Amino acid sequence: YCTAGISGGHINPAVTFGLFLARKLSLTRALYYIVMQCLGAICGAGVVKGFQPNQYQALGGGANTVAPGYTKGSGLGAEIIGTFVLVYTVFSATDAKRNARDSHVPILAPLPIGFAVFLVHLATIPITGTGINPARSLGAAIIYNKDHSWDDHWI
Repeated sequence: YCTAGISGGHINPAVTFGLFLARKLSLTRALYYIVMQCLGAICGAGVVKGFQPNQYQALGGGANTVAPGYTKGSGLGAEIIGTFVLVYTVFSATDAKRNARDSHVPILAPLPIGFAVFLVHLATIPITGTGINPARSLGAAIIYNKDHSWDDHWI
C-alpha cells in the first residue's frame, strides 16, 4: 500500500511475474521491478544484519530451509500453493472487471492481500520459513551466505 504510488505496490517478484504474464505489465517494467525488488531485499537483509547481528546469526539470517520432518517435495508444494494463493488474491482484489467492485474497493484491496499473506505465513512458516517472496529469500541467502542457506533456496 505504501509503494502503490511508485510501483503499483510491487514488492514481490512472483506477483510482478504473474502480472507480466497477464499482460498488465511490460517486459521492461517487469524486469526493472524484479531487479529492484531483489536489490531492495539484499539491502534490507544487510540492514537487519547490521542492527541485530547476534539475533541475525542465531536465526540463520532468515534464510529459508525445509524443517526437519518435511521433505523437499512437501516444502516445494507448500511454497507453490502459498505463492499461488498470494498471486490469486492479488488478481482477485485488484481486478477492475469484477461485478462486485464499487468505488471504495480499490482502497480496500490491501486488506484481502494482507490477510492472504498472513494465512500463508501461518501455514508455511513451520515447513519452510515462508519464502513466497523470492526477493526476500534471495536477500537473506546472499547476506547470510552460509552453506546451508543455499541448500533449500531453490524451493
